[in-house]
Amino acid sequence: MMRFCVLGSGSKGNCTFVETGGTRLLIDAGFSGREIEQRLASIGVEAGSLSAVLITHEHSDHIRGAAVLARRYRLPLFSNEATLAAAGETLGSLPKWQAFHTGDTFIFQDLQIHPFRVSHDAADPVGFLLHDGCLLLGHCTDTGVVSKLMQHRLSSCHGLILECNHDPVLLKQGPYPPALQQRVRGKTGHLANHEAASFLATIVHADLEHVVLSHLSETNNRPEMAEEAVRQALAGIRRERGVHWPLPAISLARQDRVGAVVSLAGKR
Repeated sequence: MMRFCVLGSGSKGNCTFVETGGTRLLIDAGFSGREIEQRLASIGVEAGSLSAVLITHEHSDHIRGAAVLARRYRLPLFSNEATLAAAGETLGSLPKWQAFHTGDTFIFQDLQIHPFRVSHDAADPVGFLLHDGCLLLGHCTDTGVVSKLMQHRLSSCHGLILECNHDPVLLKQGPYPPALQQRVRGKTGHLANHEAASFLATIVHADLEHVVLSHLSETNNRPEMAEEAVRQALAGIRRERGVHWPLPAISLARQDRVGAVVSLAGKR
């Protein structure tokens, strides 16, 4: 069994806990070390039991507490070289830095981990596939476009954490200046609700158990709008394909609270 929990997601901090077998790790650590410890404790996990931290890219909302936790608990921190260089002092003085190469699978304890390229305004941003030999979890946030590579890599997941960042109308009518609006909706920005929903509709399959919609903008989105876009897209697939298998459960990650602990079981 594999279980995971988005401890928080949004422009102020991102962090996801993943556990399988004897391996416990974080994907990103964008809150303070203390905040991450408290959020882990709320789901019954001691930070001292962590095995490692994986980093997607160097933006502060993804790495703020990473070095603190790595030093405090002597954890290996995995990133590619470009991300480490771009992070500068925020990821300085790491006790155990482990480099990976984007596109190359590596093994850590109970997991095969595959970092794949995404389109974001960072040095070398990645999504992750985590495979425990039976179950496959996909993590893909902070990308401005849906690529063929994304579709290929995420098409067989049992669990998926997928960006659903903004509603285009709210973004256009909101307080962001034009340059920032362009950054958000650009090819190296973030996925809109309808883009994430359309993508999910192309890769949904009978063994996909749970999808967590993440990195929702507090300014340019509403949880109910993101969820409705995805549910409508999936309902359309059911009608068009005439499928009878259960659609995946949908939950939403929030910025200010810990999400649901999701357990993946395999064949449904």
